[in-house]
Amino acid sequence: MSVAIIAEDFAGMRAQASGLVERAGLDWHFHPVRIEGVWRRIPTRFCPDPLRATSPIMLPSGTDMLVSVGGTGGAVAAALRKKTGLRLVQIQNPRMAADRFDLIIANVHDFISGDNIISLRTALHGVTRSKLDLARMQWQARLSVPGKALLSVLIGGANGRFSFGVREAEILAAQLIAIMNNAPVSVAMTPSRRTDPGALQTLKDRLASCPVRIWDGEGENPYHGLLACADAIAVTTDSVSMISEASATDVPVMIIDLPGRSRRISAFVAALAQADRVRPFRGEWAPWPVTALDDTGRGQMR
Repeated sequence: MSVAIIAEDFAGMRAQASGLVERAGLDWHFHPVRIEGVWRRIPTRFCPDPLRATSPIMLPSGTDMLVSVGGTGGAVAAALRKKTGLRLVQIQNPRMAADRFDLIIANVHDFISGDNIISLRTALHGVTRSKLDLARMQWQARLSVPGKALLSVLIGGANGRFSFGVREAEILAAQLIAIMNNAPVSVAMTPSRRTDPGALQTLKDRLASCPVRIWDGEGENPYHGLLACADAIAVTTDSVSMISEASATDVPVMIIDLPGRSRRISAFVAALAQADRVRPFRGEWAPWPVTALDDTGRGQMR
C-alpha cells in the first residue's frame, strides 16, 4: 500500500506518521500543509474549504490511504477524504468531529474517546529495537569515553508553550558540569531545529573544556546513536516526541524542566512519571532500573 502523509512540516509530526506507517510495513510520501492568506491566523477546522486555503496537494496515482497529523493536517486531510473517498487515519486530537476520520490515534493526555479512537500513553514514532541495535554499532566507538558512562542530552526549544533561552542554557550547563565533576560521566548533546542559536552557543562556550560532544548540525545526525548508546537520557520537557522516543530505550529518562506550561504535556509527563519511566532532571547522576515503554503498535480501544 502507498500512504500519503498530510501534515505541517514539523519534524515531530513527520516522525509520528512515518513511524506508524513504516511499522505497518507500508510505503509513504509526505505532503506538507502550508496554509495561506488569512487562514494562517484562524484554526483550519473553521475554514469552509481547507483545500483552497493551503498550497495544492497532488496525490500520486496509486495512493491507497491518508494519514494526517495535528489539527491543521487533520482538517485538510478530512477534506481530501471527502473528495477522494480514501480511508483516513488521524494522529493526535483533530479538534473536530471524530466521524470525519476512519480512525484516530490519540494520546491519553488528549482526553478524547470514541468508538474509532485508540488511546496511547506515548507519541507514535519509528524508534525500534532493530534501529537502536544498528545505531549502537555505528556510534558506540564515536560516542563512548573509556571509563565513563554516557549521558545523552536532547534539546528542544521554544514552541509557543515553553522556552529555552540563554538563561536556561546557563542553568543546564552548570548542572551538567556538576554531574561530570561528581561522577564518571561524559555528555553527548544534540539540539533540534527549534533550539535558540544563542542558547546553543552558551552551551558550547560553558562546556568547551568538558568531555562533551555537541552536534553542530554538520555531517551525520547522531540522534539515534545518542538514544542507543546512552546510559541515561535527559530531554527538555517541550517535546512529546523526543520524550516518547527516549522512553522506548532501556535506560532512565530525566525531564529537563523549562519555563512555560502546557496542560497536555504536563499530563503526558505525569503519566510516564507515575510508571516511574521518567523522573525530573536535577543535575545529579542517579540512574534507576527501567523497562522500555513504547505504545506504538499497541493501544486500547476506548
